[in-house]
Amino acid sequence: MTRDPRLDVFRGLALVIILIDHLPGNFWSHYTLGNWGFSDGAEGFVLIAGISAGLAYGAYFRAPAQIMAGTGRIWRRVWTIYLVQILITVLALGLSVVLYRWFDNPAMFGINQVDKFFATPQSGMVRIPLLVQHLNYVDILPVYLALLSVTPFLLWLAWRVPLVLLAGSVSLWIVTDVWALNLPSYPNPAGWFFNPLAWQLIFTVGLMAGVAMNDGRRLVPVTPWLLLPALAVLALGFVMYVPPSMSGPLWDWRWQMGEAGVPDILVGLEKTFLPLPRLLHALALAYVLSCFAFVRTACASRYATPFALLGRNALPVFAMGSLLNFGMQLVRVETGEDFWLDTAMLAAGLAVLFVLAAARQYWPKPTSGARSPAARANATDRSASEVPAGLPQG
Repeated sequence: MTRDPRLDVFRGLALVIILIDHLPGNFWSHYTLGNWGFSDGAEGFVLIAGISAGLAYGAYFRAPAQIMAGTGRIWRRVWTIYLVQILITVLALGLSVVLYRWFDNPAMFGINQVDKFFATPQSGMVRIPLLVQHLNYVDILPVYLALLSVTPFLLWLAWRVPLVLLAGSVSLWIVTDVWALNLPSYPNPAGWFFNPLAWQLIFTVGLMAGVAMNDGRRLVPVTPWLLLPALAVLALGFVMYVPPSMSGPLWDWRWQMGEAGVPDILVGLEKTFLPLPRLLHALALAYVLSCFAFVRTACASRYATPFALLGRNALPVFAMGSLLNFGMQLVRVETGEDFWLDTAMLAAGLAVLFVLAAARQYWPKPTSGARSPAARANATDRSASEVPAGLPQG
């Protein structure tokens, strides 16, 4: 199957947005996706994660004879991502120590819950590998790990009883919000910031879309009866976030509905439980972008190549971006917010990410005859389903 350029380009664009958004309060963050509607790069990344998993692994689960091979590939990928998560966390803690000593500023331990680790480092050394303690801005890959771990089961259902899978996913999403279910995360009493029990819904929708693409069809047809409501959802998000004359009354109306007892899952915007406004906005945006041929053409053009490079090498790019953001935030503790310094750090960070992606893509590789079967399998996994990492922290 021909690689869809839209997945790589939009994933690459999201990585750029993530780098900008994860330096809180900087000037450029006021112009990223989250300022134009209910959802941001988080929902897009998890949706693309599902689509990528459906495309990369879906064919294995159509025939019973291939299920074990597909499960093995998925779980090898899960292990790789787990190792990257641990590496990022350890390096972020080390970077905090280095910059703390360089600037002699104890306040650097006060951000991103670094101080919570060093308050009980012995316990932290157990909690971090068990994924029950996450540093802020390094808590994105765990949700993908959780979702990818159960992907073999989801793909089996997607081929055989897709409506049952969707109904079960929606039911779990509702129950999770009603009963406030979540996985434990020290020291946060509410649990994981990206609750996998809720975020599984948008991942599942993406997975089903990827399976449909594997089968040579669309999950949702292109029709005015769906396109017009999708555009209306995007327009509502725009007017609630952008024009002050309209956004004020609409936000008051939303607040009043919440005060009147309307469930938060219907009117809330908190990321943890993926409420309906965020979910619908992300799905509407994805649907609209998928309906027009010019989007695919634009993503396949040479002008989109830099972003496609980022998207194809998302895991190492995300890992590097996470560490760069951590370092930028630590520098900010010493210097405070400054437009020119923020701009210089972000520009340098983006340059590093583009160079890393280009090196990964174009650096001479061993010939296929000199590579082991395991190495060739890992390379196939990487190109087929790079982890859509870097869900912006809200």
